[in-house]
Amino acid sequence: MSSLILTVFIVYTILILLIAHFTSRRSDNESFFTGNRKSPWFVVAYGMIGASLSGVTFMSVPGNVYTGQFTYFGIVLGYIIGYAVIALVLLPLYYKLNLTSIYSYLEIRFGRRSEKTGAAFFILSRLLGSALRMYLVVFVLYEFVFKAWGVPFWVPAVIFIALILVYTFKGGIKTVVWTDTLQTTFLILAAVTTVVCILKELNISIPELLQASSDQGYTKLFETDVNHSRFWLKQIVSGAFITIVMTGLDQDMMQKNMTCKSLRDAQKNVMTSSILFIFVNIIFLCLGASLIYYAQQTGFQLPVNESGVVVNDKIFPAIAFSFSRFTSVVFVIGLVAAGYSSADGTLTALTTTYCYNFLDFSSRTDITEQQKLQRRKRIHVMFAILYMLVIIAFKPFHNQSLIDKVFEIAGYTYGPLLGLYTFGLFLKNRKPSDRYVPYIAVASPVVSYILNVFSKQLFNGYQFGFEILIVNGLMTFIALLAVSSKVASDNKTVSESL
Repeated sequence: MSSLILTVFIVYTILILLIAHFTSRRSDNESFFTGNRKSPWFVVAYGMIGASLSGVTFMSVPGNVYTGQFTYFGIVLGYIIGYAVIALVLLPLYYKLNLTSIYSYLEIRFGRRSEKTGAAFFILSRLLGSALRMYLVVFVLYEFVFKAWGVPFWVPAVIFIALILVYTFKGGIKTVVWTDTLQTTFLILAAVTTVVCILKELNISIPELLQASSDQGYTKLFETDVNHSRFWLKQIVSGAFITIVMTGLDQDMMQKNMTCKSLRDAQKNVMTSSILFIFVNIIFLCLGASLIYYAQQTGFQLPVNESGVVVNDKIFPAIAFSFSRFTSVVFVIGLVAAGYSSADGTLTALTTTYCYNFLDFSSRTDITEQQKLQRRKRIHVMFAILYMLVIIAFKPFHNQSLIDKVFEIAGYTYGPLLGLYTFGLFLKNRKPSDRYVPYIAVASPVVSYILNVFSKQLFNGYQFGFEILIVNGLMTFIALLAVSSKVASDNKTVSESL
């Protein structure tokens, strides 16, 4: 079995490398950073599904049905609102300014320190969040393949990152846009195929499965307890803001969108992605219901940790590997696709952000394009190494569903970005003192964390969920307002145009 899985992994990787070879021919810095702005919008829209889902969604969303039922769907509904804001508010701004890194807007609107602060928070958030997504992929392959061979955990981590580095090294975002389409296809096929196999094994239909799951409470869509962390309104509002910050204010996601030929194409891409995303997440929730029902009907023992608590993230792989050789192969293909789609764009975006917001690639004339190329390659390797180290370091801390952990990190690291962009877009007649922005951006997440820890005591039993992101962004906004002043009349016209 392990040899078969390894063979599948190698074949899939070769396919990715072939795509990278053809898409990276005659590539230069412009290709790496912007894809020469020639990507077909429908290709980007379809590939965005795989990039958004990642290994966390692939395993955590189905596994999370065991403890969270279908309440994740509230988050998905909020995505639609978030994507609409991106299409109608953020994309027009980015295209108007012809940005390569979206954090260059902060320099134009507020100043140099604000730009670097925003870029630094993105780098921190993406490095941690995406590495955790990739960690889950490496973790499962280690547990079910490499561990039996006596191979240490760090080995598959190094292999994965090295391969991703190889196929993004030259083509960058131009390559990622096309590899994401392949990865989206296999990721969805893996989920659908697994559901079909389980239905066939149990000789039931989808309606019968959902009815049986409903009878046991697993298809509960909305939590009505206002104090619960998954209260339905909090889920929808949080989903909207999560999309705005983790897509609209995220260089990785927006860099792909901005490879489209025009603003109109980019907007069509975003709105199409939002609709597709609903259907894909429904598939993964149904997958979760089918896995739990299968375990109940067959007596399959769900994986537990040392304390005897079911580990949600292990439910899908445990059943897939025990079900049949075919489902094992299908699972590995989907998992590898999810892992690649999560990491390739991230490495490219981290490199882009550092090159444009810290090394000033857009304005420097004292270095040649060849020198920029060499620096870009060194930075790309540097981030790959950091990415790998985070993956390896996280293993001792993994004890439950990672999807909540990813969103928790986003709530603290993207909050300052939410506050900065909201202030910049809606208070165009005011400008905060640029020198105070870094301090505000650090203080807001710290205060948010304290509020979250003591929320039950401070707010009569209320528990923060993903909406801690909104609290964080609001505190940043208020602090920026406190250190702001009216824009001088000679600068007002420029500010209002932004």
